Amino acid sequence: MSRYIQNLINQGENQVLDFKFEISDARKIARTLVAFSNTDGGKLLIGVKDNGKIAGIRSEEEYHMLEGAAQLYCRPEIPFEVKKWTILGKTILEVNIARADKRPCLAQNDDERWLAYLRVEDQNLLANRVMMKVWRKERRKKGILLKYSNAEKMLLDYLKSNEYISISKFCRIGKIPLRKAEEILSDLVVLAIIQIQISEKGARYSLISPA
Repeated sequence: MSRYIQNLINQGENQVLDFKFEISDARKIARTLVAFSNTDGGKLLIGVKDNGKIAGIRSEEEYHMLEGAAQLYCRPEIPFEVKKWTILGKTILEVNIARADKRPCLAQNDDERWLAYLRVEDQNLLANRVMMKVWRKERRKKGILLKYSNAEKMLLDYLKSNEYISISKFCRIGKIPLRKAEEILSDLVVLAIIQIQISEKGARYSLISPA
């Protein structure tokens, strides 16, 4: 069984895997739970350092802090499953978080604000307003009526000859206000016509290539 954990560790931290030496900040761990839930789900290995070294958990308090983070600092409460592994006399917790059916899931920050996060590679990044609109539109029972106006046509024509576009550039070339740009972009993401790529530098939008 230790080989299973070692194989996970050998992958390194990524979109669906995060290492935690310890849980000392419930709000911080809540961000990770929410980020996994809002993206593809994932695993937390508690008792493993960032460099992959096995340290083991210090006490059962680690589990209780995890449970408290999910209940108190996540909205809605994030469900998870825990497996306990013992390797070389050290205990590791494998925490499995599923992708949420209804998004966004929110985490409370130090200012007591509720914010949504995404898992991008090995980072938890704040979701932007377009992504929030995408999630809310996905939850609607009724479909989206897309009005193919000059702004949409200009956007799609631009993306046919350019790799991506930012929302600020879309506002400029489309001569439209920010709120309208957000509505158009979120509609097109929900309809799987374009995709959103969020990074530390911001968000950009590109056409989805046909399969």
